[in-house]
Amino acid sequence: MREVGGTDAPAEATASSNATVRPHKSFAFYKFVWRTRPLPPPFQKVQSLFQQFISSSEETGASLTVNIDGETVLDLWGGYFDAARTKPWTEDTLVPLASTTKMISSLAVLMLVDSGAISVHDKVSKYWPEFGTNGKEDVEIRHLLSHTSGVAGWDEKITMDEICDVVPSAAKLATQAPWWPPGTASAYHAWNFGHLLSEIVRRVTGMSLKQFIAEKITGPLGADLQLGLVEKDWSRTTELILAPPPAESKPGPLFLKAIGNPMPTPGMGKTPAWRQGEIGASNGYGNARSLNTILSTITLAGRESSDNSRQLLSKATAELIFEEQSRGIDLAIGMPIRFGIGYALRGDGDTWVDEWMPEGKIAYWGGAGGSLGIMDFDRRVTISYVMNKGSNSVIGNTASKAYIAAIYEALGAGGK
Repeated sequence: MREVGGTDAPAEATASSNATVRPHKSFAFYKFVWRTRPLPPPFQKVQSLFQQFISSSEETGASLTVNIDGETVLDLWGGYFDAARTKPWTEDTLVPLASTTKMISSLAVLMLVDSGAISVHDKVSKYWPEFGTNGKEDVEIRHLLSHTSGVAGWDEKITMDEICDVVPSAAKLATQAPWWPPGTASAYHAWNFGHLLSEIVRRVTGMSLKQFIAEKITGPLGADLQLGLVEKDWSRTTELILAPPPAESKPGPLFLKAIGNPMPTPGMGKTPAWRQGEIGASNGYGNARSLNTILSTITLAGRESSDNSRQLLSKATAELIFEEQSRGIDLAIGMPIRFGIGYALRGDGDTWVDEWMPEGKIAYWGGAGGSLGIMDFDRRVTISYVMNKGSNSVIGNTASKAYIAAIYEALGAGGK
């Protein structure tokens, strides 16, 4: 496989087979990967958009990766590591994934399903007896994975430090009554999604969620992604620069209970407790390449391969993702969402992403500021995007939506 890269030269120049990856004093660099032919013009449009967004300050730093049928066709990264735009974003820069982390936590539980250790239809209390009280006796694993469990957060006020202590804060969830009838609607489990799943992983395997992800997912795949962050990697990890929420947003009735407890505090993401924690909902660290390495194994589940280490799920288990669990206005976010098992699903014109995501069998999720993972089963395409300058969009951002439109244009698929 050839690698071709460049700086902010015109697209025509970067398609040359003689181009090399070299630093540039203005905005770092990027690279494209393909096998035997120059980058097709439609993908050059993605490159051009990336350059434009960096130059215009819509982006500070970002990375974008596209995998088609097992081949990485686009690996784009560049911009700045810091808000002052003084330090370049490098090939191995890591970024907080925020809620995109949930995509990896869901995979961990689906791997337990795939192994036969659990079923998505098992009651949570089968593995976590303390949970099966106070109206939660019939809550199933699939309800945890689809934000329909009725337990979207903590009844009592809780601090960031407290949620970083995962086992006792999960124990508090086990004593609560559901906020709405489980299985009847979704309310985004913003902070506690990972606590619920990590307790299942811990009780079934004896491993923490962090340990399971490292030993069963990122290690075998060689993916540069972590749940929690080892101290030696702090220096290559950029910070999220988040915008305030949109003034016109209309959150759901459970927004403050589910998303505002705990309330993020300035500097939270730099504390040792947070960085070293095991918040399976939101403190993953990686880049577009490592995220794509993992998500593409889901998109291509069951695909014949000579490398069994890349087969994390069977096709049958991956198909469970598309068993619809809820569709409608999410009680926390206040937007129309369709949830399958572990991931949100593209709708039929009735969900919040349908205007800019093409039709098809697509599972996705994203994080604060705009990071995004898309698994397109119909086209066997996996798209991942992360950045350090966030927008105030609920899912995706201006740049990611433009990249996705250009990528699907290159693939010959429209936006609807």
